[in-house]
Amino acid sequence: MCVLSVVQLSANQSAVKITIRGVKNTMNVKWMTAKRSTMWASASRAALWTAVKCAAQLTRPMLAAFLAVVLAGGPVWAQDQQPQQPAPAPEKPGLPASQTPGPGAYKAGPTNPPIPVSLGVSKYNYTRAPRPFPNFIAPYRSIRVPEPVITNSPRIDQLIHDGKLELTLQDAVELALENSMDIAVQRYYPWIADVSILKADSGSPGFGTPGAAISASSANLSPFAFSITSYDPLWTSSVAFDDRHTPINNPFISGTGITATAPAIGSHTAQYNNQYSQFFPTGTSLTVTYDNTRATSAPSANLFNPDVQSSLFVSFSQSLLSGFGLAVNHRNIIIAKNNRKIADLAFEQQAITTATSAITAYWELAYARANVEVQQQAVATSTRLYGDNKKQLQIGTMAPLDVTRSEAQLANDQQNLIIAQTTKLQDEQVLKNFISKDPLAPNIINVEIIPTDKPTPPEATEAASFEESIKEAFQKRPELLEQEYNLKNAAVDVKATRNALLPTATLTGQYGTTGLSGNSPILKSTPAAGAPVVGSNGQPITVLDANGNPAMIFEPATSTTTTGTTRNGIGTATSQLFHSQFPDYAVGVSITIPIRNRSLQADNQRAILEQRLLQTQMQQLKNAAVVDVRNAYIALEQDRSQVATASEARKLQQETFDAEQKKYQLGASTVYNVILTQRDLVNAQGAELRALANLLEAKAQYERAVARTLDVNRVTIADAKHGEVERDTLIPGTLHGRVVGTEDLLNLLPDGSAQK
Repeated sequence: MCVLSVVQLSANQSAVKITIRGVKNTMNVKWMTAKRSTMWASASRAALWTAVKCAAQLTRPMLAAFLAVVLAGGPVWAQDQQPQQPAPAPEKPGLPASQTPGPGAYKAGPTNPPIPVSLGVSKYNYTRAPRPFPNFIAPYRSIRVPEPVITNSPRIDQLIHDGKLELTLQDAVELALENSMDIAVQRYYPWIADVSILKADSGSPGFGTPGAAISASSANLSPFAFSITSYDPLWTSSVAFDDRHTPINNPFISGTGITATAPAIGSHTAQYNNQYSQFFPTGTSLTVTYDNTRATSAPSANLFNPDVQSSLFVSFSQSLLSGFGLAVNHRNIIIAKNNRKIADLAFEQQAITTATSAITAYWELAYARANVEVQQQAVATSTRLYGDNKKQLQIGTMAPLDVTRSEAQLANDQQNLIIAQTTKLQDEQVLKNFISKDPLAPNIINVEIIPTDKPTPPEATEAASFEESIKEAFQKRPELLEQEYNLKNAAVDVKATRNALLPTATLTGQYGTTGLSGNSPILKSTPAAGAPVVGSNGQPITVLDANGNPAMIFEPATSTTTTGTTRNGIGTATSQLFHSQFPDYAVGVSITIPIRNRSLQADNQRAILEQRLLQTQMQQLKNAAVVDVRNAYIALEQDRSQVATASEARKLQQETFDAEQKKYQLGASTVYNVILTQRDLVNAQGAELRALANLLEAKAQYERAVARTLDVNRVTIADAKHGEVERDTLIPGTLHGRVVGTEDLLNLLPDGSAQK
């Protein structure tokens, strides 16, 4: 059977040994590296690959146990190194061309596509409002927005040791993105654009954002039709009570009867009304009204007293011409979402600018420090020459003029040294401003910055041709992409204003039903004698009764008496509503035709003119990009040639100076010639350093011109938005940043590539 053994070495050792012993073979895998996390990942992949060869003998439980040890122990071992020093940053995918990925690194190929640069998401998402469920009061309370952080990131303290801040170029770029106040300000605009989307989703125009030419559509849809324009449902409830006593001048109509004084009717009314209304992106508005009224009056001639009246009406209106369709009613939502992308691109542009400025400041400081060393060497050489000349003057083998010349050269070199040291301090302060929010903070104000990356000629980064560089710039430069979204917004506005030119035609419909109930008396009718029958003379007519006595004849009549009260209320009225006992239907079409239509014509013409303006500006931006890329391309090529010639000139000048010194020591040269060759050597050394710094800065400017800065420096927009640079930790049991199972791990070759 196969035997897996994992050996963890002590803290002062930098090796991990994984041994897999089988029946027929034994394999020892050992890597020496300073980064144990990467070392462990590479070693574990190779060990797993060997385990495949003895899969017939290695059972799944043993393999699972091995993976458990790897997953549990890898991160611990990765942390077991120099506790007093901050852990080194693991490598990110997407290394620059000048760096070579190590074993186990992600390699692009037919089976492994390149990892795209992720623009990421904001730290906060303001496109959604608080939900009303389960907290009903959440939509009516203000949200909490954190206070801005204006203190330096804690990573600065982690990089400071013994009063010195040692920085790599990558550290400088990341610290600049973490601490740049320009980034801190620009970070709010994508969040404001999120709020603009939230505003537009409600049916209102959105807000503006830097870089966006159109904040909201100027179209005035259906200007002559009254309709609700909020996509958020609106619920309205009202309760009203009315108690009054009204004098009556006509007692017969009111039923009060004739009285000696003016009668009065007392009434009490209670109203409970509710309404739901909403507007839909199709141009449809819907209103549902449910009203209830209870009224009591005394005296009263009404059938019901008190009476309860309920009504339910559903009405809608639909725009048929102006304001019809999803496209025009979604116009502000589309514009707000495009403006959110514009805010992202503006933020990317700021990140590129900040990173490029930090790179330039970094190499300027590196040049300044190297130039100080060159000037110090010049002062040391001049001091030694001046000392030798003074000794020769004392013994009488040299003229005083030669000593004066060497002393003057020493003073000149000391002056140059002071200038170089001053420039270094100034460049150091410039870089501090880029990498810190507060350069006056006590932990950084007196710290010396030491660039650890040396200015060496980089590999070629420019495209094969200028045309390829322009093509890349057109595809990636943020201001060009911003203008494309501005053109999309302009097209949306033109379409909406064209629709607004149409007459206003509105289809309306309504369905309603009402109910009426209340308290009414229960009446009982009984026969009774009516008025006597009279003759033509006006006298009652009499007849003889059975006894022969005269009797009057009466008209038949009935008498009505109240025996009780029928009590009905809201339940009866509601039943009548839903059984539609008293329906109400209505439908109509209204058309409004504005004569001349000058206002809407002005809106449409302005939208078209803005579209043409943006199209012209797009070509203007492209022309400016061509000039920018062309200048950066030429500068990069020229600086590369200047570095080669400056390096060769420095070598030749060094040989000349060495030869002149030998001649001077042999008496075949003069102090003046030595001083001249020394001055030429210092100038050549300074020119070489300047050329190297110019080349590296030209490389940064070229990468900015083609919008490659963030890719090359392994920075994503998401990192900068969070205010801190995230790192992808490589731990065992992960493949390209995601946790995978045993089958995926076993498909890897020992070099980390996928098995075909």
